[in-house]
Amino acid sequence: MGRLPDFVKSGEPARLFPVLADTSKEGRTLSIFLACLESVGGFGRALLGGLGQKVGTRGRIDTFTEVVLTKSAGDAKHRPDGLIVVNTGKSTWTALVEAKVGAAELTNAQIEGYLNLAKLNGIDAVITLSNQFTPLPTHHPLIVSPVFTRKVSLFHWSWGNVITQAHLLQELGEVEDREQLILLSELQRFLLHPSSGVKEFDQMPAAWSELCESVAAGGVINAKNQQCQDVVGSWHQLLDRITTVMSRQVNNHVQIAMGRAEATDPTERLKKASAALTADASLAADIVVPNAAGPMQVSADFRKRVVSVSMRLRAPGDRKSTKARVSWLLKQLSGTEPKDLHVRLFWPGRAQVTQYPLATLVNNPEITIDERPGMVVSSFEVLLVRELGAKFAQRKIIVAELVKSASQFHASVGGRLTAWQPKPAKIVEGKLEPASVGTEALRDEVEREALDRAG
Repeated sequence: MGRLPDFVKSGEPARLFPVLADTSKEGRTLSIFLACLESVGGFGRALLGGLGQKVGTRGRIDTFTEVVLTKSAGDAKHRPDGLIVVNTGKSTWTALVEAKVGAAELTNAQIEGYLNLAKLNGIDAVITLSNQFTPLPTHHPLIVSPVFTRKVSLFHWSWGNVITQAHLLQELGEVEDREQLILLSELQRFLLHPSSGVKEFDQMPAAWSELCESVAAGGVINAKNQQCQDVVGSWHQLLDRITTVMSRQVNNHVQIAMGRAEATDPTERLKKASAALTADASLAADIVVPNAAGPMQVSADFRKRVVSVSMRLRAPGDRKSTKARVSWLLKQLSGTEPKDLHVRLFWPGRAQVTQYPLATLVNNPEITIDERPGMVVSSFEVLLVRELGAKFAQRKIIVAELVKSASQFHASVGGRLTAWQPKPAKIVEGKLEPASVGTEALRDEVEREALDRAG
């Protein structure tokens, strides 16, 4: 049992079996989570590693609940749910924890109050846990002024990500101790039960339906409008839901592709998506599945009321005809159910892209032979396209459709495709020299070749 730090007036060690009132759902769920974070070494190291805290095998993680700090910010309602203390032997790192379950959401007033409280007591960070998703722990669901995070770091874990981390550690065999493995399995089982208050993202906000109606009526999307920002924020949560679900399905870390600027600054990611929504009335993002032939793009088009999932890959350069290249693709997709699947063919230069239903190509691959005389297809894009019509505006259906479509696309397409790679260059016949040949002989050979070309 760890010792309370000096800046803590009182507190209880996190309990695996907390004795709390039935109404204290948040306290119960957090206590069980913190107890496992402390007791299962690999789990604690994985989650804290995402915050930049490397905890070695000799490092110690202590967790507490019902914490009362020595210095108060003058507001009694700002009482943190928990505290994490990491001692590596050389340094100590501390973080306040605020947890939400069910429909409860984090608020700026509360989190800014905790950041001030942490600063006052010399605490390094504030960590929030809720059902709100973010792609990285360094991204927060709230937009907090940098004034509050100059001396105190702010991080966020979604409960969905916690479940995924527990699942992957078990499936990848990264926890060998039997007792710790049982704890991790029970944590996952508990968090997935409705009584825990943990709920994965399953519904867009009202702004989604409102924007659908506006676009259908010919309205203009304004990137600075709160409606647009709410839609983009929910889109990002939907993407995070897709990656957590797929991570558990493939037993590996599935991630959203982001540039350095977007990964560093969440507001940059928000601006980029808002600009795309304003310009094209659509949202799109690339998802990276480990070892896949390429990124998988998911998109939602408000004008067409269509969702799509696609993957693009280069045509094999060692096949000289379009027919042979198309056959190479179709062979990989053999046995795939072609319903809702299409194939786009990209041609050299500015030649127009062509597209066919996969079923058409399977039944008649010869159709592409005379399409672009003198040209050979350069790349392919395989698409799963679903027209939702009025269902596109329904807040729960759009989430379920995109999560299902992404999983189905990987199962039927992404998990089958292999990127083409050129074979390594071979030594030209007659150029292989015996090991005894020295540098003088090689120089003479080069000179002879040069004379032959000159003359």
